[in-house]
Amino acid sequence: MQRLYDFLRRHPMGVDSFWAVFLFGLSGVPIVLGGYGSGRETALAVPVSLALSTVVALRRRAPEKMLLLAVAVGLVQLAADVRPNIADFALLVITYTVATVGERWASRLALVCSLTAAGLSKLRWPEGGQEHWAQAVFVVIVMTVPFVLAWVLGDSVRTRRAYFSQLEERAARLEREREAQSKVAVAAERARIARELHDVVAHNVSVMVVQADGAAYVMDAAPEQARQALETISSTGRQALAEMRRLLGVLRTGDAPESGEYVPQPDVGQIEDLVEQVRQTGLVVDFRIEGTARPLPSGVELTAYRIVQEALTNTRKHGGPDAGASVRLVYFDDGLGLLVEDDGRGAAHELYEDGGADGAGHGMIGMRERVGMVGGTLDAGPRPGGGFRISALLPLKPGH
Repeated sequence: MQRLYDFLRRHPMGVDSFWAVFLFGLSGVPIVLGGYGSGRETALAVPVSLALSTVVALRRRAPEKMLLLAVAVGLVQLAADVRPNIADFALLVITYTVATVGERWASRLALVCSLTAAGLSKLRWPEGGQEHWAQAVFVVIVMTVPFVLAWVLGDSVRTRRAYFSQLEERAARLEREREAQSKVAVAAERARIARELHDVVAHNVSVMVVQADGAAYVMDAAPEQARQALETISSTGRQALAEMRRLLGVLRTGDAPESGEYVPQPDVGQIEDLVEQVRQTGLVVDFRIEGTARPLPSGVELTAYRIVQEALTNTRKHGGPDAGASVRLVYFDDGLGLLVEDDGRGAAHELYEDGGADGAGHGMIGMRERVGMVGGTLDAGPRPGGGFRISALLPLKPGH
């Protein structure tokens, strides 16, 4: 059944042609049976029925032209005294079609014809005998109603189609804007990450330079200290190379102004200070550290700090006035786990999927970018019972 329906939708011209032939066949019955009074009327009834059947067959291909043809046929019927028959049903069909897909002038013309057709027909072919005027008016009204309903139904379909078309266009435009905003946010966040990682690498290189100068100074007097300095240079160099590998592929837009002073980037040790700052704003935050704390790569520490910072910011923005939060840092053997939860109202779906449909949620984009840079995993979304949860696992060794 569905295949038949799909076939009919793909071939509207064939469907209309079928009904046109069917209508012409029905209109030929009274002609064959001698339903018309004179031979002239019978001879004219055939081309009239054929023309009205053509209107049905071509109504969707050329609605305005078929309306004009139907009006012309109707005038011929009035002038030549060809009484209406079943073929005049095409007038209802073309009225609906023009009101649905035709030009505005054609739709108005169809409405005017719908309001006047029954009255003209009544005047041209009055009932025999002494018919009361009220009865005649009632008959005209009854005959007019189907034409008006056909026009109203077609116009409502036109309005609904235009409304759906506007909704589809708006959805497509919002989708394009959303993709553009998401790309801009990703590019901006990558530039910011590139600048921060540049600072981290610059710090490691500066440490290597200081250690190398120290090793050269004590090479002869204290060989053991020189050996320790060289080991420090080796480990720091490997860490710097790892940061540079994570930096590959990140496009940097614009350079930060040169400065003679190096500003250290936030690390895991400063998360407790961050939590205390958030508490001072009135948000209740429970902070715990599990496992044995140990030094981590600079990129991992920076990522952990930024995740907690963004998560607590989102809690203040979306959690509501009575929300509370908890922050857990878990040191595993091969990585650092983060769990930030709140019991507030949570965030809208668009804010944690695909970056936000209205341009918001760019912090989530940055969070995912940061976690991806260090080869970690991130999961963000509503938690059972209400509120929001962000969990991340940051490996100690970068993924390749």
